[in-house]
Amino acid sequence: MNKILCPSMMCADYGSLKQEVLNLDAAGADIFHCDIMDGSFVPNMAMGLMDIRTIKKYTDKPVDVHLMIEQPSQKIDWFIDAGADIIYIHPESERYVTKTLSYIHAKGKKAGIAIDPDTSIFTIEEMLPACDYVMVMTVNPGFAGQKFIESVKEKIKKLNEQKEKYGFKIIIDGSCSPERIQELSEIGADGFILGTSALFGKDRAYRDIIQELRAESKKEVNSCQKSYG
Repeated sequence: MNKILCPSMMCADYGSLKQEVLNLDAAGADIFHCDIMDGSFVPNMAMGLMDIRTIKKYTDKPVDVHLMIEQPSQKIDWFIDAGADIIYIHPESERYVTKTLSYIHAKGKKAGIAIDPDTSIFTIEEMLPACDYVMVMTVNPGFAGQKFIESVKEKIKKLNEQKEKYGFKIIIDGSCSPERIQELSEIGADGFILGTSALFGKDRAYRDIIQELRAESKKEVNSCQKSYG
């Protein structure tokens, strides 16, 4: 099964955003990932409603928003109106997490939670039935280009044991190099946020990079089939 590949639009060239979206769409991107930061929940600010509207204007692919903001329930409708198809919230930022996830579903959108490296699986298990996606942060949220935190691998393994029961997909965000994508795919990750480690800032066409990542996924599947054949 192909992995879900999601370009992180925070890393795109904003001087040519329309062309970036068109190129990534043509290259085979699955979901356009938008990081929303308020400078309070995380010590940085990034992207806004106009960015989402622009991206949505030039692609029919799903657009997700990763809300690194305080009390996201108060602003969910803003992002839905801007065109978001998938909305992630952080459990630490919201008093009634399951209620907010249910509201996202009631509006006809997909819902997910994003869990920091410090967040325990045990603290979010009751939320999993309301999730379409669980985004595992392999770096601390707020900035691109951080070092991968090795301890999150155990978290991915534990989530992999529960994803079929609850019906969610595991998405990895942070330091997703081609090598990490292959490694984490083998322990249960379904998709990856592609930033500077794998996609942006390279002297290669997006299409070539994404096709190469797809080929690695197929090699993994073939390898598994042989081992069980």
